[in-house]
Amino acid sequence: MSGIYIHIPFCKQACHYCDFHFVTSMKHKNRVVAALQEELRLRSSEAKNTSIETIYFGGGTPSVLESTAIDAIIETVYSNYQVIADPEITLEANPDDLTPEKIEALAKTKINRLSIGVQSFFEEDLKLMNRAHNAVEAMECISLSRKRFPNISIDLIYGIPGLTDDRWRENLFKAIDLKVPHISSYALTVEDDTALKTFIEKGIIDEVDDEQAQRQFNILLDTMQLHSYENYEFSNFGKEGFFSRNNTAYWTGKSYIGIGPSAHSFDGKRRAWNINNNVKYVKAIEAGDLPQEIEELTVVDRYNEYIMTGLRTIYGVSLSHVEREYGSKFKEYLLQQSTNYLKDHLLYLDDDTLRVTRKGKFLSDGIASELFMLNLNS
Repeated sequence: MSGIYIHIPFCKQACHYCDFHFVTSMKHKNRVVAALQEELRLRSSEAKNTSIETIYFGGGTPSVLESTAIDAIIETVYSNYQVIADPEITLEANPDDLTPEKIEALAKTKINRLSIGVQSFFEEDLKLMNRAHNAVEAMECISLSRKRFPNISIDLIYGIPGLTDDRWRENLFKAIDLKVPHISSYALTVEDDTALKTFIEKGIIDEVDDEQAQRQFNILLDTMQLHSYENYEFSNFGKEGFFSRNNTAYWTGKSYIGIGPSAHSFDGKRRAWNINNNVKYVKAIEAGDLPQEIEELTVVDRYNEYIMTGLRTIYGVSLSHVEREYGSKFKEYLLQQSTNYLKDHLLYLDDDTLRVTRKGKFLSDGIASELFMLNLNS
């Protein structure tokens, strides 16, 4: 077992692009917190022979919880699981929540890493995305947080309609000037059932431009490399010693327990996910039931997931691992499917490991899908 993910399904308001599970009503907040603690207790046997290395509060917006509630959840983990001496404990937070008082209160808990949803340092971008914070709060919260939390990550989004290349560079320079040691950066995507998709369909907001996104991704790569950030996963850049241990565990196939409504779990052979309804989740947990569905992963499923995550990271796809874990036919198939991508310099072989080139990075998910095993029996 590597980690525990805890989903906090509350937000102050709905961002136009978000399709994660959350509600803006805090009506059942206390019952959800109690249910999270109870689910942790109910599932402790899943980790009886292993240690917990990371605890990650995601959402939603975990920083809407009082620090006492966060502390209580962490203490429930410590009371029911074997936690290593120096775990990484991350809290996702929004800038408007990170007041001096909140930062000080969080510093008194076991939280030792903040992941701050900045998204942009410019007012026009924040308004388009319907973020709850403003540009001043985006800048100030980082300066305040760094005094108590040396290990900080921020999120930034590129490919936003109207975001010029110069303004995107300025976003990156602001983060660098603030000495943020880890940056997660994503292209704006249009998901079904979001306000963003509706606004685009109605012509209120311009369509997302793939060429703009690719251009701004290349600006991101150049700027991060120039300032000594390692692009250790497609969307993640860290200074030495500041890679996300939680995310790295996920990308390298370690197991984790997902707690809370809509949370996913993985034990190496099975994937499980909780119901994405707060009230139904709480009622089930209060009755002593686990409201989850379970999928047994075939060898083909596990191979495909390894290809997808491996190609997105600096760790790549090990041919010997593929042969050992999935069989020689998978290795042969992988090499056969890779031929054209190797010729086009989108992939390269580094001894035993298949990796994407700089040219292939922006296309890595599409390349991975072409390497998936589809029609062979497992």
